[in-house]
Amino acid sequence: MLAGCAAGDGDGDRTSAAAGPGAAAAPRGGPSAAAGAAVPTVHGTLLVADFGGSTVTFVDPARGPVGSVEVGTAPYGLALGADGRAWVATAEGVAVVDTATRTGLGRIPYRTRTGPVTTGEYRGGGMGIALAPDGRRLYVGVNVPGGPGVLEVIDTATRAVTATVPVGRRPFDVDVAADGREVYATGHDSYDVTAVRADTLAARRLVVAPYGERGLGSWLKPHYAVVRPSDGRLLLPFEGEKLAVLDPGTGRVTVEPMTADIHQHGAALAPDGTLLVVGAAEDEDAASLTVRSPGGTERTIPLGGPHEDVAVTADGRTAYVTGGFTRDGHWDGITVVDLPSGTTRRLAAGERPLGIVVL
Repeated sequence: MLAGCAAGDGDGDRTSAAAGPGAAAAPRGGPSAAAGAAVPTVHGTLLVADFGGSTVTFVDPARGPVGSVEVGTAPYGLALGADGRAWVATAEGVAVVDTATRTGLGRIPYRTRTGPVTTGEYRGGGMGIALAPDGRRLYVGVNVPGGPGVLEVIDTATRAVTATVPVGRRPFDVDVAADGREVYATGHDSYDVTAVRADTLAARRLVVAPYGERGLGSWLKPHYAVVRPSDGRLLLPFEGEKLAVLDPGTGRVTVEPMTADIHQHGAALAPDGTLLVVGAAEDEDAASLTVRSPGGTERTIPLGGPHEDVAVTADGRTAYVTGGFTRDGHWDGITVVDLPSGTTRRLAAGERPLGIVVL
């Protein structure tokens, strides 16, 4: 729900250094409400992670920012529960936010030690984050600078870390199978997806490298994935040229052609199976949103500048693309895309907004 590329090249991984001395229980302190506290949130409001600051911002799609909540340093990914609680992967731990009242409910420290709390795309701490379908478990990919990442499992009732599982380097994205039986951590710098069984926590490394494994200096790495509901396969876009389709049962990867010819980051699925992929170029004339039908036909919508992640409304008509690009060139806003017509408009939204959900 938050993308770098080559190590040291500044290409988007929304990561930061998590301070996490090992206690698993949420402290009494932690995030607190800022602007907009105790104001009921309207259905359809957007919530973005302010990767350039320490808050999440509530955004009215028509008017812009309407409130914020302190969550911790460099928030990256977001996961939204059916109960209205948002779970935010920050450099310091997982923050919990009541989106109905716009109040902070505490922060859960990571069990994994990742060094000093820092900011920027190579920081340690939480990156990809996802909830189990029943909402009882939360999974967060924790970046450990210089080494393999860790998937931390959190009991959402007790707000405690219950287990850790080694995964690939810089876990940009975390996804869960529709039946909740497996969790998938996309390892940006290790060219893989780690499939973790939810019951036993047994892990398997599945290589996803349609260009080959070219080392830390390459841009040709996996970033974000979506799980296709029709067959449970993972879809991972590469460079606007290749869509890697991963069968998590066999580990087999098939490749389908893409047409945008641009470095790609965030991805989301519309309810009808349409795949949305962010072309995250620094070149203002190149950045785009790919709209790919379930049958594989594509069209691209120009975005006019760097972007990172994307969310789509329940009716599949509107996409929101965040401007908090993990490389240089990010901006403090969202591009609103009317998908049927392809028209766009810009909206102010927080501080380097990265992860995004529609409330």
